Amino acid sequence: MAMLHTVNKSPYQCDTLESCLKHVGDGDVVLLIEDGVYAAMKGGKAAELIANANGVKICVLSADVKARGLEGKLIDGVEVVDYGGFVDLVVETDKTQAWL
Repeated sequence: MAMLHTVNKSPYQCDTLESCLKHVGDGDVVLLIEDGVYAAMKGGKAAELIANANGVKICVLSADVKARGLEGKLIDGVEVVDYGGFVDLVVETDKTQAWL
């Protein structure tokens, strides 16, 4: 039973992503939205956390990446999804957990 986890806080603001990644399971999806997309920056504070998230799919919302000028600055392997992709992730997973 895969779960979608959404994280909207920057890793420079709080440890929400770190807490989230301690609770994810194999096959789960983490979607970084709003300021959470800063976690997917190459060389950023959370880059190692994301790189070590084995068995977990990491996605970022494209509109939030664009709004923060992070295009071309993301960690390899992070999937960029649009709003339709966000809806698809909700449909494809059994439950959604928002990490606030």
